[in-house]
Amino acid sequence: MLITTTPNVEGRRVVKYFGIVSGEAILGANLFKDIFAGIRDIVGGRSGAYEKELRRAKEIALQDMEEEAKKLGANAILSVDLDYETVGQNGGMLMVSASGTAVLVE
Repeated sequence: MLITTTPNVEGRRVVKYFGIVSGEAILGANLFKDIFAGIRDIVGGRSGAYEKELRRAKEIALQDMEEEAKKLGANAILSVDLDYETVGQNGGMLMVSASGTAVLVE
């Protein structure tokens, strides 16, 4: 599956549009990770725990979006957009959503 943030693929022609597909991932942040992330932020370091969770959530969201596109018969997803949010009380959870246009290219 070709997944791109661009609206087209150079040298390939879109022959069918299936519409918008999306995937979401909501992950809870572990209490210990929260504590260590806060300490690292205070001393100016990077928060490896949050970075790892964000990457994991992004991969889950992209995978869900890809599965939805495959069910429609698509072989590519164009104009992909990723959004990151915190949800829940005190922003205790991470949400990543991915959306794009499922297409058939030749």
